[in-house]
Amino acid sequence: MTINIVAICGSVRPGNYTNMALELAVSELRSVPNVKVTTIQLAPLDLPLPGLPAKQPDAIAQFQLQVKEATGVLLASPEYHGGISSPMKLAIDNLGFPSMLAGKPVSILGVAAGTIGAVKSTEQLRAICAHVGAVPLPLAVSIAHVQQVFDESGRCTDPAAEKNIRRAATSLMDYINNAVCPKISLEAIMREQGDD
Repeated sequence: MTINIVAICGSVRPGNYTNMALELAVSELRSVPNVKVTTIQLAPLDLPLPGLPAKQPDAIAQFQLQVKEATGVLLASPEYHGGISSPMKLAIDNLGFPSMLAGKPVSILGVAAGTIGAVKSTEQLRAICAHVGAVPLPLAVSIAHVQQVFDESGRCTDPAAEKNIRRAATSLMDYINNAVCPKISLEAIMREQGDD
């Protein structure tokens, strides 16, 4: 069985640290057999504000379908002024009502330039995910002083931070393997028995 993971980067700045951290987590996911990862960059989607028509309705429909078909989701957001980035909030707002995130396990990764890291934004993102019916995993990853964690080429130079970032991926896979896949297998067995 293929496990489909969607990873969404909540920053649209060129060369952003959020994407550097997300790519590290994605590399961890891609090292797992039978895992397919789709990374979504938000800038090309030109997401509409709520209530306004989409300039690229086909792209928004594809985005929604990718999340709907995902086994799990990894959300990475920078912390801006004590909260999640507006592109990340806009992405969640464009996932429909009811949300395509509903019922999905969601791993949260936050990065910030400050000393306390992305504590406020990860908590805010957890609350938003829970509100739309997703299953936010309990241990969000928050990376402080992110500008000191990566070099100009995007390579992580801090082993402790790298371990934490990779944990955003491994905790998602642990949850899927221990809670989601057994449920799917049990449902398949029950359907088979119902056919007898």
